[in-house]
Amino acid sequence: MFWQTTRFLIDISRPKVMGIVNVTPDSFSDAGHHQTTHAALLHAEQLLRDGAHMLDIGGESTRPGAPPVSLEDELARVLPVLREALKWQIPVSVDTYKPQVMQAVLDAGADIVNDIWALRQPGAQSVVAAHPSCGLCLMHMAGEPRTMQLNPMQGQALPVVVEFLKQQAQSLLSIGVAPERILLDPGIGFGKTVSQNFEMLSGQAELLSLGYPLLVGWSRKSSLGAVTGCEVNARLVPSVAAALLAVERGARVVRVHDVADTVQALKVWQIATL
Repeated sequence: MFWQTTRFLIDISRPKVMGIVNVTPDSFSDAGHHQTTHAALLHAEQLLRDGAHMLDIGGESTRPGAPPVSLEDELARVLPVLREALKWQIPVSVDTYKPQVMQAVLDAGADIVNDIWALRQPGAQSVVAAHPSCGLCLMHMAGEPRTMQLNPMQGQALPVVVEFLKQQAQSLLSIGVAPERILLDPGIGFGKTVSQNFEMLSGQAELLSLGYPLLVGWSRKSSLGAVTGCEVNARLVPSVAAALLAVERGARVVRVHDVADTVQALKVWQIATL
């Protein structure tokens, strides 16, 4: 099983860890500690030493209630970090929903576009379709970041998420995007209740039935805090547990803050599954 990206054909037959690099002043998880280019690059280097297989660089917080960031500010945050990270010969993803940012980072050589809007912003599909091989992650989100947790989904969420991701993937196929470029993400914490988020985990087989690999991000999410009582920076154990459960149930990529601990847990899991 492989994921086609700009520079790399990534073997995801064994799970991969995507390390999070937030170049933002208002991330929910790291309080803006990596908002400068220098700090973000030092953090990214540490994630690689900790065992990350790829990096995901983001210049706009998508936490609940987060305000939007201008195109100029997002580019100013992301591009310097991206350009340096591309020299390290590891897959580099950019977390963005703006077509103009997608175009700029792909022109710079980014390997993957990771979009919380699943390429629903006008022009986004055209940008990635014009690129011959960049990897894509399509995520489900109900609503938009500023208000999504004020009015989360109602009732059973899994059938809605499955149908949405199916339609978004089919839309890309219809404009010539190769299926091996696509990963799907159920969007843990994006417009869903605590029970709906865990519905994504318990029903992960239904998401896999769509025929695409899954990228899942449970790291430090508020649903883990809701069931454990842990504050955001004390959610290491539940985050690793959720990542391990997602992998055991078929996820191919886990997007995490705590890379070293997740990598260690996966090594134990991998030995047990040989």
